[in-house]
Amino acid sequence: MRVPFCIGLTGGIGCGKSSAAQIFRELGAAVVDTDDIAHELTRPGGGAIAAIRREFGAHCIAADGGLDRTRVRQLVFADPAARKRLEAILHPLIRRESQVRIAAAQQPYVVVVVPLLLETGAYGELIKRVLVVDCDEAQQIARATRRSGLSVDEVRAIMAAQLPRANRLAAADDVLRNDTDLKALRREAEALHAKYLALARQGLRGAASRSSDNP
Repeated sequence: MRVPFCIGLTGGIGCGKSSAAQIFRELGAAVVDTDDIAHELTRPGGGAIAAIRREFGAHCIAADGGLDRTRVRQLVFADPAARKRLEAILHPLIRRESQVRIAAAQQPYVVVVVPLLLETGAYGELIKRVLVVDCDEAQQIARATRRSGLSVDEVRAIMAAQLPRANRLAAADDVLRNDTDLKALRREAEALHAKYLALARQGLRGAASRSSDNP
């Protein structure tokens, strides 16, 4: 399977991962968003719905046949064992589809958006650099409550389950600050885009060179 040059994009809730990913997409990168794949798998008719129904019962499925996200979110945050059961269903399906999309990408490099990239260590064999989208915690809470309708306590609970901000920053190869506006975010992303294009070209040349050395 072809493996393009991959950047792992991550960050805490409300940091602006989706905004950053959209900018990279507009600049010409391929974007594979594991949250988008998870939503596809759990919408009506999605590939994970039957397994979730069997594991958790019909009360976790909404009237339209998709996942009852509010009910399941409350369940998994109250019960770590339930979260692990849900992850055991979703993560292999998400990973398989992500690998298919990564391999199919024709763009110079791929941004793989994984909210829990550092917490789980997932995709480590594919990711060449870790990009952390960052803002202060007050902005995280304000953005997440405004965007999702979650309460402040719910957002704080999600943040508590994620890697602390200092640990994320320590693990980053690159940091994209998102503490002002989209124009500033785009300027920073453009600089990183140029860097990633150069690194991708170097990686491709290295792969070609190794291939030509083989008899």
